[in-house]
Amino acid sequence: MSIEHSDCRTRHRRSPEASRDNILAAAEAILLASGPQDLKLVEVAKAAGVANATVLHHFGSIDGVQTALMERMIRQLVDDVLAITVTGGQGMAFAEDGMRALFDAFESRGAARLAAWLTLTGEATRMTSVRGAVEEVINARISQVKGVSVEVMGDFILGCVTYALGVGLFGAPLGELMGKPPGRAREVALGILQARLDAAVGGAA
Repeated sequence: MSIEHSDCRTRHRRSPEASRDNILAAAEAILLASGPQDLKLVEVAKAAGVANATVLHHFGSIDGVQTALMERMIRQLVDDVLAITVTGGQGMAFAEDGMRALFDAFESRGAARLAAWLTLTGEATRMTSVRGAVEEVINARISQVKGVSVEVMGDFILGCVTYALGVGLFGAPLGELMGKPPGRAREVALGILQARLDAAVGGAA
C-alpha cells in the first residue's frame, strides 16, 4: 500500500507566541515608518505575511493589536531605562552621565513615537511603569548632586525626558529645515539642561 503526498515539503508552523511576536514586530515597523494612522488590519497582516484572519485569531481586532503593541513597546522602554548604568564617580560628573544616558533611552524614535501615540490617544497613563523605572534609576544609580534638593533634581530629570522625546520626534526634521548639522538639536537640548544643572549647583553652593 502506497501513500501519495501532494506536497512533500516540510511546513514549519510558528508557535502561537512566535506568531504574535511576528505580527507585533510588523505593527511596530509600520508605526515607526509611517505613524499610527497606518496601523490597520490589512496593512499589519500584509507586513507580517499572514492572513487577516490570523491577526484576528491572535488579537481579536486591530484595537487588540494596538494595545498589545503599546504594552510591548512600554516594556522595552522600561528595560532600556533600567539598563542605564553610570560609570562615573559622584556629584556633577555622575549627574551629567545620567542625563546623557536618559537621553539615549528616550531620544530613540521608538520611544518618541510611542509617547506621542499614547498622548494623542489618551493612553498616557500606560506610561506609569516607565515613570517607576526612571525613579528607580534616579534613586539607585544617578547620585544626587550635593546641595541640590530632590525636587530640583526631579525637575531636571523631567526636563531631560521631555527634551529627549522632543529631539526624538522633531530634532532631525527641524534641524534639516534650519540647515543645521545632524545631531545639533540634541547638542542644543543638552546644553540648555547642563546650564540649568550648573545654575542649580551654583545656587546651592
